[in-house]
Amino acid sequence: MPPIRFNDSPESVNTHSKKRKTTPDFKNKSQRNREDIKEDCTSDGDGGLSAYELERLENIRQNQAFLSSMNILQAMEELKQFTRPKPSQRGLMRSHAAVKEVLPARKSLRLLNIKAETLTLPPEPSGKLTYTPYLSLKHPAGPMPMNPVNMEQGSKLPSQLLELCSEDSTTERKMDLKLKEYCSALKIMRITEDTVAKVVKQRVYSAAFHPCTSSLLMATGDMGGHLGLWKPHTRPVSCLAFSRAQPTHLLSLSYDGSLRCMDVEKAVFDEVFIEDDLRTFDFLSHDCSTLLVGNRNGEVAIVDRRTPGNSHESLHSLDPKTLRCVSVHPLQKQYFAVAENSVVSIYDSRCLKKNHSQAVSTLQGHSLSISSAYFSPRTGNRVLTTCVDNYIRIYDTSAMTAESPLLTSIRHNMCTGRWLSKLSAVWDPKQEDCFVVGSLSNPRRVEVFHESGKPLHCFKDDENLKTVQSVTAFHPTRNALLGGNSSGRLHVFTD
Repeated sequence: MPPIRFNDSPESVNTHSKKRKTTPDFKNKSQRNREDIKEDCTSDGDGGLSAYELERLENIRQNQAFLSSMNILQAMEELKQFTRPKPSQRGLMRSHAAVKEVLPARKSLRLLNIKAETLTLPPEPSGKLTYTPYLSLKHPAGPMPMNPVNMEQGSKLPSQLLELCSEDSTTERKMDLKLKEYCSALKIMRITEDTVAKVVKQRVYSAAFHPCTSSLLMATGDMGGHLGLWKPHTRPVSCLAFSRAQPTHLLSLSYDGSLRCMDVEKAVFDEVFIEDDLRTFDFLSHDCSTLLVGNRNGEVAIVDRRTPGNSHESLHSLDPKTLRCVSVHPLQKQYFAVAENSVVSIYDSRCLKKNHSQAVSTLQGHSLSISSAYFSPRTGNRVLTTCVDNYIRIYDTSAMTAESPLLTSIRHNMCTGRWLSKLSAVWDPKQEDCFVVGSLSNPRRVEVFHESGKPLHCFKDDENLKTVQSVTAFHPTRNALLGGNSSGRLHVFTD
């Protein structure tokens, strides 16, 4: 019942008191009778307020005093400190939404007595019908200019980008620290709000550090085909690598069937190799001029970048089921490991045949499909595999026997689902026996392990790391680690 305010004139008071007698009887907390209410209404010592309004104000005062005694307002202020902050908005900004066109209201043709239009179907084609279950987005043909999407149209590439990419990064610092020194270096690495940025629009599929040491330069490819701040592909960019011989070159492979080379000096993406269903690649020579490229159909192609055109030198069929990852031995470049359906096989590129090539060594023990397999970065004496059976495995490949022995199995949750990129354990290029992998555990983290299975360090930050880092990578020379999530953000830990 809304509060009623009375005038000071006695006529208005009498009128209201008569109306109150005609209303149905009701009970309140004070259980006042009508005579008491009438006496209170005739008094004018409280600014003309009725007994009802005075009682209402008293109830309000008592409620506020009760809430104050319970410190409700103070508790609400304290809860604001625990609310989840918004993710970092640095980096690629969201484009403004286009103004929606206002369409006329839909009307029933039947009610308007208007005859509906009849559509004539096309004639049925003769012969058998073919069904295409997936829409194939073809890659654009020829070289593509590097057009930044977060700068004004017609803007040139920043001069600092060419300077960083041209930096001499051949000088390496001391590698293979002792395990205690390595753990100490990991513990001083931190993440801040300034080292979190949205670099691409969609889910991160791949990421890589440039080998320059004066500053951290990273590249990442997303599900929509964007590479860093540029868009050279139309499908997910599944594999990235900077050329060690030419640091101004960044090679990227996409599901759209194209392998391209980003040349910062020319500001263009050149075509290197064009083939359907490409999945992965690695450098087959020390000067990075020859590539080993794998496709989804279980085939590997040897591609020479010095040969004009965008075709391969040779094509070899390995496993007709699937192929997800290739890794070339860091010293003996003729050997390469292939993550096939449920086994990892090591082949000799000098002995490849067009069909049914014989493997030099096999890595057994996986019960489900294998996401990745990588040789250790310094000697190649170990192979690190990631399998969706929730295990990370390390094999001894120093002897290249027919069946490489299993050294360690580490249980790790790999059930990312369809909305996250698959987790993949990768070596630290500075350390022969240590690797990093993302995690689905809460609070969110990135974990570093020794090849023996011993956990070395766990990167966590309640303020700046709140999502699963499916893609991870260490810098080749500096103490820096990056992680990429499903919204296109990179998170960097550094000293």
